[in-house]
Amino acid sequence: MRRIIVGMTGSTGAIFGVRLLEALQQTDVETHLIISKWAQRTIEHETSFSVEQVRALATVVHSQGDMGATISSAPFLPRAWW
Repeated sequence: MRRIIVGMTGSTGAIFGVRLLEALQQTDVETHLIISKWAQRTIEHETSFSVEQVRALATVVHSQGDMGATISSAPFLPRAWW
């Protein structure tokens, strides 16, 4: 299975992460999403999406700061990080 980690920070351009997740829904790629606290604000202020709508676009959502998340482990081999 192909996997991609999408990490969204508080930087401007949150819409690019949203569009990437939308595009990947049409593929067989498993998406793993992490949204920082500041990215949540950026999403709400700069896009027409809610944070919950963005989370719903991903296959798996990880909590920020979760040191035990599957993506933190060596056996997890993503195809790309974005």
